[in-house]
Amino acid sequence: QVQLVESGGGLVQTGGSLRLSCTASGSDFTVNDMGWYRQAPGKQRELVASITSGGRPNYVDSVKGRFNISRDNAKNTVYLQMNSLKPEDTAVYYCNAYIWSRSVGGFSTYWGQGTQVTVSL
Repeated sequence: QVQLVESGGGLVQTGGSLRLSCTASGSDFTVNDMGWYRQAPGKQRELVASITSGGRPNYVDSVKGRFNISRDNAKNTVYLQMNSLKPEDTAVYYCNAYIWSRSVGGFSTYWGQGTQVTVSL
């Protein structure tokens, strides 16, 4: 069974930086698109950034120029470098990946457990 494990959240002051990582593990699988979502209290989960298997990124307007998504296909890992953080970036961040696995016999969407990012004033 495929799992996504995240790391890198925490507490940072306004203007600071954090780097999130998410690694897919298991057996007999191939990772397609990967991305990061976030959910703030009382708000819907939103896409923050995504990246195709070929490395093409996509960002929500509110993070353009501040966040950078990248991936290491050999490690089945996606990263989110977050710079110039603002209090409105405070949320639980979830890793997301579209994965083909032999156990499922096709593609499925997988989610990480979530990691808290808190930006203080």
